Amino acid sequence: MRSKLAELERLQHLVIGDARFVRLGLRSEGGFVGTHDRRTREPVPEHVSARAQDLPDLVAGIIDYAERAIEGGVDAVTAAAVIAFGFVYVHPFVDGNGRLHRWLIHHLLAAAGYNPPGLVFPVSAAILRRLDGYRRVLESYSAPLRSFVDWRATENGNVEVLNDTADYYRYFDATPHAEFLYESVAQTVEHDLPDEVRFLEAFDRFVAGVKEVVEMPDRQVELLRGFLQQGGGRLSKRARDQEFAALTDAEAERVEALYARCFEP
Repeated sequence: MRSKLAELERLQHLVIGDARFVRLGLRSEGGFVGTHDRRTREPVPEHVSARAQDLPDLVAGIIDYAERAIEGGVDAVTAAAVIAFGFVYVHPFVDGNGRLHRWLIHHLLAAAGYNPPGLVFPVSAAILRRLDGYRRVLESYSAPLRSFVDWRATENGNVEVLNDTADYYRYFDATPHAEFLYESVAQTVEHDLPDEVRFLEAFDRFVAGVKEVVEMPDRQVELLRGFLQQGGGRLSKRARDQEFAALTDAEAERVEALYARCFEP
C-alpha cells in the first residue's frame, strides 16, 4: 500500500509544483471545502473532509478497492466513479485533490482497458463542460453528509471533527456519480473523439498543404496554425512582421486560403 500512497503523493507534488506554501502528503489536521465568514473568519463548509486520523485507513481502502475492481472485472466507468469520487470526498491532501480526482478517472479507465493503449480519452473535457451537473453530483452526497458531522471551528480557521465519521466516507451511494460519469463518457465518445479526429485530419491536410507552399519544420507549421486561429483565418501584422516575415504576400495568401479550406466550416 505504501508504494501506491507514495505514487499519489508524487502526483500531488507534480500538480502543486511550488510547495513552499502547501504541506504535501496526507493531511495532519481537519479539512473542508468552502469559504470563511467575512467578519468572523469562521469556516462555512460546503463539504467537511474525513478526519486526519482516518486518512491512512481510508486511502488504503480506496487503493485496495481499485485493485480488486480492476482485477475482478468491475465495470470500468462504475469503478472509476466510485474510486475518484470516494477520493475527493475523503480529500486526503491539503491541496491538489480535485486535479488528482480527475486524474484518477483517466487512470482507472485506462487501467481497466476501457480505451485502447496510447489513446487519450478526454473525458475531463466533457466533465468541465458540465460543471453545474458536476457540482450537483458532488453535493448530492456532501450536502446531506454535513448534518451527520459534528465539528467546531479551530483558531486557525479550520475545522475539527468531533464524532466518528470514517464510515460515511467508506460507504456511500455512488449511483448518481456513475450516472454522471457515464453521461460524460457518452459525450466524449459521441462528440469529443469525432471532433478530435476531424481536427487531426484537417491538421494533416494543412501540414501537407503548407509544405507545398513553403518548406518549414512541423513545429513552425503548428505556430502558423495557431496565429491563423487567433486571427480568424488571417495572419496578424505581428506574425507577418516577425515570426513569418520570410513569407511573401502571395505565400501568405495561399496559406490563409488553405487554412480556410481545412478548418473553417
